[in-house]
Amino acid sequence: MACFMAGTILSILMLAGVLLTGGGIYSIVRRGDRKRGTLMIIAGLVMFANVAITAIPGPDLPALEQESR
Repeated sequence: MACFMAGTILSILMLAGVLLTGGGIYSIVRRGDRKRGTLMIIAGLVMFANVAITAIPGPDLPALEQESR
């Protein structure tokens, strides 16, 4: 159940990042609102970074415990 929810949350974050980035570009190009558009693009990039950090597999915890002893 937790694995399913993690995948769903990551998918929603990716969609939100795409929409924020696209909306920021639209805001800059069409509406001329550079400040709001830039902030939307930065927020979208932060969401992409969060997904990338979460999706990268980390080392196993038991292996770390055995090496540190």
